[in-house]
Amino acid sequence: MDKISDVSLHPCKESAYIKPHRIQYCQNGIQKTWDAMTVHDSVAILVFNTTRKVFVFVKQFRPAVYMNNVSTQTDSEGNKMVDTGKYPGSLGLTLELCAGILDKNHSAQETAQAELIEECGYKVPLDSLQLITSFRGGVATTGSKQWLFYADVTDAMKVGTGGGLEEEGELIEVVDMTVVEGRQLILDESVNRPVGMLFALQWFFANKWPRS
Repeated sequence: MDKISDVSLHPCKESAYIKPHRIQYCQNGIQKTWDAMTVHDSVAILVFNTTRKVFVFVKQFRPAVYMNNVSTQTDSEGNKMVDTGKYPGSLGLTLELCAGILDKNHSAQETAQAELIEECGYKVPLDSLQLITSFRGGVATTGSKQWLFYADVTDAMKVGTGGGLEEEGELIEVVDMTVVEGRQLILDESVNRPVGMLFALQWFFANKWPRS
């Protein structure tokens, strides 16, 4: 997963996932400009295995995280390159909730159910997916919406290995973590983890797990 090589940066002229915009508007009589992107809305699921009392997270390589942890150098042809000997792929590894984008004609709940099978290998009934809340992410750049769910699972609900869809280029590792480790993760800055995950864990300890 972290065996990364031949990293270079290029202008993004077309994408199926992000669309950049320059927004011009007038606010209180003052003309303003703001750069933003349109992206897909998404879902994320905090998964807790009640059989073994562990959280079920996913680990994967995130190029955007990697690029914000490295510096580039320009080669003789003017290309921006990354020295992967100096900057290993581990800098881009993240620990996250099971998640996915809404890019099909499915509801947020149906998307969450599908992602649980694809990424973690658990088949969860739709009515067992508890909506925690929804919120806006990247408010300065995308403003996209994410629905955050909670799911109790058991070992008996395991129907596959997970790991994501290879045909979509996914390479995902399923990570089980104890409750103690999950609580420590909230403030562990040595781990790349998204803010939605931290909120979900705080919610779990406030609503699902006895205070210690």
